[in-house]
Amino acid sequence: MAKVTAKLQVTVPKALADRYGIAPGDDIDWEAAGDVIRVVPSRRRRTLDPRQRLRLFDQATARQQARQKRHPRQRVRERGWTRADLYDRGRAR
Repeated sequence: MAKVTAKLQVTVPKALADRYGIAPGDDIDWEAAGDVIRVVPSRRRRTLDPRQRLRLFDQATARQQARQKRHPRQRVRERGWTRADLYDRGRAR
């Protein structure tokens, strides 16, 4: 028996996960079936060949580079304190 957490999360029992091939990160579908709820492993996984994956990765990299060109990182100005100063604050010397 599984319990529902405060975040409305449910743990799939290991025996059922093994039996139906459910692994961490997999999607599952919840279906209303009269007075019960059916939990069905989602079979809508997209399997991409390596060329498609590389193309998508290259597109994502290009988008990220374009974003970085539009919004270059600004130099951090001097704050007047160091991280070590935070640890000494409030302590008797």
